[in-house]
Parts: sequence; C-alpha cells; structure tokens
Amino acid sequence: MAKKLSFGGTRVLPSGKVQGRYTGPDEHTYSKTFETIGHAEAWLSIQRTDISRGKWAPPATRSAERFTLQQYADAWLAGRDLKPTTRAMYRLLLDTRIIPAFGDRTMISVTPADVRLWHSTLDKGRPTIRARAYALLRTIYTTAVSDDLVPANPCRVRGAGSSKRAKAIEPATLPELAAIAQAMPERLRLMVLLAAWCALRFGEIAELRRGDIDLKGGRVRVRRGVTRVYNVAIVGTPKTDAGVRDVAIPPHLLPVVKAHLAAHVAPERTALLFPATKGGSMSPSSLYWHFFPAREAAGRPDLRFHDLRHTGAVLAAATGATLAELMARLGHSTPSAAMVYQHASKDRDKAIAEALSVIAMGGVSKT
Repeated sequence: MAKKLSFGGTRVLPSGKVQGRYTGPDEHTYSKTFETIGHAEAWLSIQRTDISRGKWAPPATRSAERFTLQQYADAWLAGRDLKPTTRAMYRLLLDTRIIPAFGDRTMISVTPADVRLWHSTLDKGRPTIRARAYALLRTIYTTAVSDDLVPANPCRVRGAGSSKRAKAIEPATLPELAAIAQAMPERLRLMVLLAAWCALRFGEIAELRRGDIDLKGGRVRVRRGVTRVYNVAIVGTPKTDAGVRDVAIPPHLLPVVKAHLAAHVAPERTALLFPATKGGSMSPSSLYWHFFPAREAAGRPDLRFHDLRHTGAVLAAATGATLAELMARLGHSTPSAAMVYQHASKDRDKAIAEALSVIAMGGVSKT
C-alpha cells in the first residue's frame, strides 16, 4: 500500500519491506528500501532538509566520493574480456597517461575542464597514442555513468578519440615489391609476397601452418594470429569474427607457395611456415632484421611491413572488387575499416585520366 507524504512517498513492497521515493532537484526519482515505514519516512525527511539547505547531492555523487579513478579503472580493466594485446595496451595507457594525471582523484571530482587541460598537453607528437589514451578515459567514464557512479561524462573534447593518419601511405609498386622480396632471405620471401598479394597481417602470417594452406583449392585459411605481450608470444583467434576467413591465393603465387612448403616447412600439418631460427613463432624484430635492409635495397626506406597489406588492398581494389569483397578479403567487419586501405594507385589514376581525355576528345570530334 502506497502512502503519499508532503515530500516523496512510501510503499510496502511484496517482500514486506518499505520503499521510500522522492523526486530530486534534478528531476530524477530516487528510492531506497527500509525495514519499516518509520525508517523510510526519516530518510525522506533528511533528503528534504538537505534540499532546502542546498546541501543535497545525487546518491551517485555520494558513492563516487568513495572511489578514486585508479581504483575504478583497475576494477574496470579487470572486469573486461579483452585480447591480451588490448589489455596490455590499456594497462600501459593507464599507468603512463591516465593514472599519473587523475589516479588519486575521486571519480566525481574530475571536471570537463580538467580533461580538456590534460588532453591539450598530452603526447602532441604522437597523435595515435593521444587519441587512444583519451578514448580509454572516455570509455571508463561512460561505464561509470552507466553504473550510476557519476552523473555525467567529463570527457567532452570533440574529435579527441580519433586521430588522423600522420602521412598518406604510398603503396609499393610492383617493381618495388619484387625488389623487396628478392632482397629477403629465401626462407622469408614468401612472407613478403603473402603480406602483399593476400593482404595478410604479420600476426596472421607468423602463425600460418602447413595445414592452413590449401594448394588444391588455392586458398590460405586464416584461423589464428600470434601477438606478443611483453615479448611473450600469445596465439589466439583474430580480433574480430570477420578476421576468420579463407583468402584466395593469386595463381601466379601458387608455385612459390608450393616450393616454400617443400623447402622450408616440416611435413607435419602443424608445422609453422615461418618458424623462428630457434623454433616457435617469429618475432617482429627478427623479421625487421631482414626487412629493413630489403626495403632500403628497393628504394623504399619509408615502407613498413604492414604497408604491404595496404599494397595488397590497393591491388585488389584496382581489379574492380566491391567494398564488400574487399572487406571479406581483408577480414574487416566494418566498411570504414576497409576503406582505410582504399587509395588509388598512381598507375590507376593515370589510366582514369587517359580515359577522361578519350571522352573529352570524343565530345570535341562531334562538334
């Protein structure tokens, strides 16, 4: 049975307990459960007195006063189901960017002005790290708002959670790609070619095994990837469901794949295609030891290994592949991710320009 008071009201719940409810100055309804009506009415009286004296604060605010940002962030991270590399990155951002600035502050005490000032001086020369740190802080506060721990998110810097590419990537030309592959040790040449012609990531290539190669069907099965956290190799599934895919191998590359399997891969289906010299998965640093001189030899000291995947995406786009087809080949779950790699090559742009001239000349000849 509900009982209306001059301020708020009470009602008896099916459990027999009594719930007190009132509407605060912020027009939100707040409630609390008690053993007796007397206790509920006393609580309502306290809330009314606090409001009249200007000392009232939302219950969420009071709870937030008990938590520092570091305490909440540590609990937030521990409760997330994350890939090992993502967890390690978040931990690093917390320890080096967020906690030094706000760690000993209570969650409720951090204001939009505090966040804006922090962001204005944060890693100006490293836009990606800057954006990731801000995005992480914003995500933590988004959860805190959902938990009713704070009334609003103080992270309100427009566009701060994303970063623009520092410079446009120039894909490798076919002669450059051939030169890089030729300059690599024979056992690693296919690594370069798979990165480019099949648009595979380093972690996907480093975990490829004999059983993942279907020579008859002309496909490579991407089912796993290897990442490193504090120099420890961790094998797991691709970061998204779309990353699990079969990638068609260009026919001209199949003889190279077959020769590599015969010369450099153990006969077991679980044998790695590109094992480290001492066994196990190859580390990025081991690859770079050979890749850096090879890119120099090709006249492309600016080219990162991951840019070979970009090259492969551009080559695939030049064939007239649709966005959906590119997404499937690249293992992307969103169009925006696949479009990052859709940059027209210079040769293709030249062909387009020549075609435009043909149209123009045709128009002139008819006049």
